[in-house]
Amino acid sequence: MVRKIFDGVFDFFDKPLMQRSYLALIYAVLYAPILILMVFSFNEGKRGGKWQGFTFKWYGELFNDSQIMKALYYTLTIALIASIVATLIGTLAAYGIHRYKKKWAKKSILAVNNIPILNPDIVTGVALMVWFAFLFNAIFGIRNGFLTLLIAHITFCIPYVVLSVLPKLKQMPKDTVEAAMDLGAKPSQAFMKVVLPEIKPGIVTGALIAFTLSIDDFVISFFTTGSGVQNLSISIFSMARKGISPKINALSTLMFLAVIGLLIVVNKRSKIEDL
Repeated sequence: MVRKIFDGVFDFFDKPLMQRSYLALIYAVLYAPILILMVFSFNEGKRGGKWQGFTFKWYGELFNDSQIMKALYYTLTIALIASIVATLIGTLAAYGIHRYKKKWAKKSILAVNNIPILNPDIVTGVALMVWFAFLFNAIFGIRNGFLTLLIAHITFCIPYVVLSVLPKLKQMPKDTVEAAMDLGAKPSQAFMKVVLPEIKPGIVTGALIAFTLSIDDFVISFFTTGSGVQNLSISIFSMARKGISPKINALSTLMFLAVIGLLIVVNKRSKIEDL
């Protein structure tokens, strides 16, 4: 009886019209809030919820707001540096884990790598704050700020890069590196000219994930930054107490369009490389 019910449900969704409707419903739920935010970034009224006319003024005021521009500068700078450093460290770490021959040790290292991903952000944020207070503040006399925020972002981005690169390493033929070295390549040449081109899609994916995570993070940034250094998420949180300005809607719209543009470029580049 139960099996017949499940078969009926699957038959229902197998129909093309129902599949499209179901897919459209999912995308509507996912993107309706973003679409509304984009529409109200052109709203004349200062408070959201009621349309009072079309305008571009919030985009103009956005670029004249020094606080938001400063937060955007810190956000993009930290995201760019953190994603580059995390990608370098994560790629080398993934290659080292892949080359490890003892299976139990490899599994143990992967389990340790996955802990920061599963760990609640608030625990990671507090732990980093305590570590910075002990190492940077007490020993070196360095206050929390740009450096601590950058180190924190690099730290939580590395495990995601490792998990993005490892599957590409596993897809490589096992004897590729040894074959290159038999033909006279040094280990560094085999890595640069044989391994890197093979795992490049995983590296690009890891870098994009790290960049996005860094821009999006709030909890860890909140605990590890200092006075005078705020990224966008912290600035928006501060503004939310007084009410979200339509300038934030305009900024969110521009960032969403930038991400869409980046994804289109990456997808087109991947298709060209696959030809």
